Amino acid sequence: MQNNVITKLNDLNLIDRFLFSETMEDRDAYQAAVSILLEKEIALLEKPETEKELRVSPDLRQVRLDVISMDDAHCLYYTEMQQRNTGNLRKRSRYYQAQLDVSLLEPGSKDFNLLNDSCLILIAPFDLFNRGLYRYTFEGTCLECPDLKLEDGAVRVFINTTGKNRQEFSQEFLDFMKYINTTTDQIASTTASHKIKLIHDKVKKVKLSERMGVKYMQLWEEKAYIMEEARAEGLALGRTEGITLGRTEGIALGRTEGIALGRTEGIALGRAEGRAEGRSEGITAFILDNLEDGKNAEIIIDKLVKRFSLSKEDAYQYYEKCKQG
Repeated sequence: MQNNVITKLNDLNLIDRFLFSETMEDRDAYQAAVSILLEKEIALLEKPETEKELRVSPDLRQVRLDVISMDDAHCLYYTEMQQRNTGNLRKRSRYYQAQLDVSLLEPGSKDFNLLNDSCLILIAPFDLFNRGLYRYTFEGTCLECPDLKLEDGAVRVFINTTGKNRQEFSQEFLDFMKYINTTTDQIASTTASHKIKLIHDKVKKVKLSERMGVKYMQLWEEKAYIMEEARAEGLALGRTEGITLGRTEGIALGRTEGIALGRTEGIALGRAEGRAEGRSEGITAFILDNLEDGKNAEIIIDKLVKRFSLSKEDAYQYYEKCKQG
């Protein structure tokens, strides 16, 4: 963990998932962003949900969506901010859209026409398709009849903030591409777009919020712990496999000694206690945030059970402790 360097909240850009999710939790900000990205006016009906988790079966991998909301035509817009090219984004977008579709129909429903239209928007600072475009929009089209569209209501849009075809887009869209990568007062002041200025006002509130600062630090610490644990587990596994595959006695002996010296009982206990304390503080902060937002006990306890894998009893005890404190 000592090599991890945290970016200050004030230095984050909108391309960073934390700042994007917290900013887009505001309906007006998300409405403005989607309208700019699609270059058409969108009127959202409800406050966006951020970090929404979808799991249609315990046996299937869950999906966590950065931001999702519905417009006045009941079309769902869910947006994902992606900083790195993981090599699986095309198939991942397919999986995300499929999971969302499955979650839209009630069990036993037979009328598939009840499915909402949906638009997945993936934003990235790189060109996934290497064609130099700012925006790639995909709908079902017949190969034999290119003018024939499937019209199943599903659209996937990939935004490349570093595109080259500037002449095909509005100045507002181009300004937003720049703003996503460099989210500063200076960049915001150069645009004439009231939508971008509205988004920037929300960004400034997030960056100046003490509560957001605490939340950001807790999230970073949690990820740092996870990375450290994964590194330790990977190192241990690599050492075991190395010995099994017949590495030299000297290397095997050196690694064994390293494990013996590096995993003393005191370090193990200290790390366990630190993780437990950090988890408890994170749970407490989560409860306080939800209390500030006016959530009732039932909703908070259900969230604790899902997010922190707590039992109902443990979740209730944490909740009561915070209420009394």
